[in-house]
Amino acid sequence: MSDESRPHRTAAVIPAAGRGVRLGPGAPKALRAIGGTPMLIHAVRAMARSRAVSLVVVVAPSDGAPEVRRLLDEHPLSERTEVLVVPGRETRQGSVRAGLEALPADVTSVLVHDAARPLVPVETVDAVVEAVRDGAPAVVPALALADTVKEVEPGKPGEPEPVVATPERARLRAVQTPQGFDLATLRRAHEKFAVTAGGSAPDPGAEGEGATDDAGMVERLGVTVVAVPGHEEAFKVTRPLDLVLAEAVLARRRATDAY
Repeated sequence: MSDESRPHRTAAVIPAAGRGVRLGPGAPKALRAIGGTPMLIHAVRAMARSRAVSLVVVVAPSDGAPEVRRLLDEHPLSERTEVLVVPGRETRQGSVRAGLEALPADVTSVLVHDAARPLVPVETVDAVVEAVRDGAPAVVPALALADTVKEVEPGKPGEPEPVVATPERARLRAVQTPQGFDLATLRRAHEKFAVTAGGSAPDPGAEGEGATDDAGMVERLGVTVVAVPGHEEAFKVTRPLDLVLAEAVLARRRATDAY
């Protein structure tokens, strides 16, 4: 069967192996509750709400896969969506790669979604999937910036930092997830920019932001990444104040949308 006639199957990979230190001590960030339900469950449900996503691979902490499996079994999805759990690795990049390695052979495109973005609307997920299926090899949801951005010369924490440039705000976007990819393209990026256990990479460009942003890795292949409209409610829960906002968004949804 040619690539052109091959049926599309989309899977989602959710790396959830991090500790989330900025939220303070306690459970890993992905297991913190919003509205009484762990963030990870909200994130899995967000992917499963898209009828295009038939498989979700959760990449758990390396020593926590059984706990995550039990948690998912306690919050079952519809029979339409299969959920796999695989152990993560030392870095986010390694954990995403573990998720990619778990995908069955019939998957043609993949979403990579942060567990810390639990409230992304299904419309955003569908927009990313549709853009990939229409031929874009890499897609990110993104929002225009409300604030002016300054480039500075980094200094010590708390000390003044000299401003070196003011980028044109109209050309800037804040990138969210899920990021969507033609699976073969994303695998090629992970193979080229794989970081070894010792922390070294075969290509120096694999370090920095690109190692935590899959679309950045694809950009370094010379492949065009396109942006589709993101959503304000796809924000990342990183600090305690974000939890307060997430609780408020979830309460509004439950009151108005039978969420």
